[in-house]
Amino acid sequence: MKSTTFTRFGIGYDVHRFAPERPLVLGGVKIPSKLGLMGHSDADVLLHAICDALLGAAALGDIGKHFPDTSRKYRNISSMILLKEVEAMVRRRGYRVANVDGTLLLQEPKIQRYVPTMRRTIARALRITPDRVSVKATTNEALGFVGRGEGCAALAVASLTPLE
Repeated sequence: MKSTTFTRFGIGYDVHRFAPERPLVLGGVKIPSKLGLMGHSDADVLLHAICDALLGAAALGDIGKHFPDTSRKYRNISSMILLKEVEAMVRRRGYRVANVDGTLLLQEPKIQRYVPTMRRTIARALRITPDRVSVKATTNEALGFVGRGEGCAALAVASLTPLE
């Protein structure tokens, strides 16, 4: 028997390496860049981390369980489609998204000017208002794979509340 009488929280994390000749998509927004992220889908690390946070909060596993990188069905798919499907899974489980908070870890490019669009795009997919979506970015102070510009990582936290 599932319990839908309390707020639930989940954490998500994702990482992808940079690669030439790939678009850079972060938070559902195409960012001008010489390098994109390598992955089976569009490799949107922020949306992948949010998906995992939502799935974790609903105790539904992880993104790889539902959208395996071994399936041709998900090859080059927009992560926005995956996020919308995760939101539907959460609703079927008896919850709605209360809020999400995501942090991108990357040296370049700077993404601050794209954050308002990311927030609106993510909010629309999750059927919530943009004030319930937070997107931030930080560098790694030139340390590790992020600091060397080899890749990008993202962390996310999500909360779910019962459907009324």
